[in-house]
Amino acid sequence: MLQQIWRQLPFFVWLIALWMLLWGQFTVLAFLTGLIAAVAVTRVFRLPPVEFSGRVNLWYGLVFVLTFLGAVVRGSLTVAWQVLDFRRQPGAAIIAVRLRIDDDLIMTHTAVTASLIPGSLIVDADRDRRILYLHVIGVRDEVDVEAQRESVLGWERRIVRAVGSRAQLAQVSPDVPPAEARGGTA
Repeated sequence: MLQQIWRQLPFFVWLIALWMLLWGQFTVLAFLTGLIAAVAVTRVFRLPPVEFSGRVNLWYGLVFVLTFLGAVVRGSLTVAWQVLDFRRQPGAAIIAVRLRIDDDLIMTHTAVTASLIPGSLIVDADRDRRILYLHVIGVRDEVDVEAQRESVLGWERRIVRAVGSRAQLAQVSPDVPPAEARGGTA
């Protein structure tokens, strides 16, 4: 029982923080009502347990954040240019990306990351087959579609390197040195 609570603690803390962010208040009252809401969500709705791998690599977390910020800026500029370029339409497509990792948390992080970058939006997720369906703009041919797929898989890889388990790390990076796969840095 104690081990289950410990595994769920990051999710529980996240629910309280989300509650406080939604209300825009960081007070004792907001914390207490967030605590009540988190207990209600986790006990009444009986969601499947979301288990955190327990592995955090700060270096790859920093790499993820910096790469993400760069992608947001680049995506914003690209979309703005596509809108302002009256000579041609940017082109759009719905693409399917099969993820390599069978983990709800990694899939969710990958989907959210792909949606937050301007120019792409998740329209559906097939949890059973690990497929994300994205609407993307700025695609003209199969080369652009493959570049978009590789971009999403790159985000999945970065997320796994930052917070995935050792087994997941081995799945996305077969060329990873053994020390890193064992969690050489934390």
